[in-house]
Formats: sequence, C-alpha cells, structure tokens
Amino acid sequence: MRVIFMGSPDFAVPALEALAGRHEIAAAYCQPPRPAGRGQKPRPCPVHARAKALGLAVHHPASLRDAAAQAAFAALGADVAVVAAYGLILPREVLDAPRRGCLNIHASLLPRWRGAAPIHRAVLAGDAETGICIMRMEPGLDTGPVLLAEATPIGPEDTTGDLHDRLAALGARLAVAALDRLDELVPQPQPEAGVTYAAKIDKAEARINWTRPAIEVDRQIRGLSPFPGAWCAAGAERVKLLRSRLADGDGDGSPGALLPAPPGRLVVACGQGAVEILQVQRQGRRPMEAAEFLRGLALPSAARFA
Repeated sequence: MRVIFMGSPDFAVPALEALAGRHEIAAAYCQPPRPAGRGQKPRPCPVHARAKALGLAVHHPASLRDAAAQAAFAALGADVAVVAAYGLILPREVLDAPRRGCLNIHASLLPRWRGAAPIHRAVLAGDAETGICIMRMEPGLDTGPVLLAEATPIGPEDTTGDLHDRLAALGARLAVAALDRLDELVPQPQPEAGVTYAAKIDKAEARINWTRPAIEVDRQIRGLSPFPGAWCAAGAERVKLLRSRLADGDGDGSPGALLPAPPGRLVVACGQGAVEILQVQRQGRRPMEAAEFLRGLALPSAARFA
C-alpha cells in the first residue's frame, strides 16, 4: 500500500523501518527540527533522521490546521496513514484524506491510559501489564475502535525506558500485521468502562518524597526513568535515581536514611519499608551502578537522602 507515516520520537522509528520494508512510503511527517545541545542548533527528530537515511520525503509542518497543509497531505494520494507519537492533533480533513483512514500505534491497552504519557503512567500506577493497540483514529482523544492489541507484562524492576523499547518493537510488528490483514480485521469499539487518561509528565513530579511508602517511591523511580528522572539530594549534590527495587525487611529507619546493607548496595528507608537503589546518575555524569556511586561520593555513616 501507499502509506504516509507520521511520528517523531525514537518510539516511532522501528515502525517506520518495518513499514518501509514492505510498503511504499509516500512521505514521513514529523515534528520540525528544534534547538538542541550546547550550540542550540536545530536538530531533526529521530524519525526525521531515519526517514532521510532511508531516502524518504520528509514533511514537518508546524500545524495541519491550515488549508495548504491539508491539501499537500491529501495530494500524496495515500491508501492509509500510520501514526506513532506524532505530536500534532490530526483534524478531520487529515483523518479523512487517506483512502483507508489513519491508524494509530498506541502504547497502552485501551481504554486505559488514553493520552500523552501511557507508558510512564502504567509504571507509576503499578499496573501488572500494558501493551500496544492499533486503533483506527477519529477526532476524539484515543477513542477510536481497536483493530489489534497485544499485552506485555510489567516486571517488578521494569522502567519506563525498558517498556518503551519493548513496546516500540511490538508496535512495529503489530502495525505490519494490521496492514497485512486490513481487509479482514473488524474494528472493535472501546468499552466505556475502564477509561483513564495519561496526563503529560510534569517535572514537578520528579522530586522524591521519602516519607511516602516504599512501593510508591519504587514506582516513581522506575516510572520516571530515564526521563525526566526521579531525583533527590545526596548531601549537597542533586542525583537522579534510575533503577530500584523493593528492599527486603521493614526498612526500619527515618525516611531518607541510608540503611545498613552489604558492601556496594544502597538501601534507603521510606515512610513504610525501604527501596534498594540500583542505578544512579550524578549531575553531568553517565548513569552508574550503586556500588560505583558509593565509591565515588563520600557519604557519612549517618547519611540520608533528602
């Protein structure tokens, strides 16, 4: 089929690559280049860079609401558009332009976690599983009927980054399957029960409050890793905590206190229970395991995180 691909971040790249190997990609649509790095030079998004490497035409309009942008989209004569974390609302004129409509690769088991940050929210909420839905798009926010869905478990140490990579690969596979079987798939309306919304992550959510129960602190660390990264103060330094797990025992200690642990292990008391920190990132440094962090940062025996 003749396909318009619409996506921007790393999550969308596997789907673009998979579809480009099986279908004619009329164009890739993505977010415009934005200033990045120390020099603040415009940097293309991951889909832009990969589409160019594949020799595809790339369009990055600031909006799809004006008539000229909509006419250019329709002029591509696509059979279908496949959308994955594109970043712009698609107006009705765009949704109706491809002969067989627009399909969205959504990283949750709809109707749970409609919206902007479904992977983060699933981990933060302690969900046992998440997945991918291939949905036929309509004007509502992730309200369209589902063509294909597949679940994947959320392990006790999974981070948002781990799930992101797993779901990106799953989304690519299901997108290919959906186009291969488009004639036979019957769209299933989403149930009205169980609707939740995945609000965009606010950086204000990243500061760790050690008075909360360990199960919530652990979910916060894993759910915000690698971005924006849950953080706390270690002495005079601000550090990000990127991986964790629930610690054994009752975590007897005041919230934020570093508890006795075998050499190289970092266990912190919470309001209830304790968490073991597995991976840390100091300011301006690469992520490091807890043992390396403890060797490199002199902490007094009665140290605490704040």
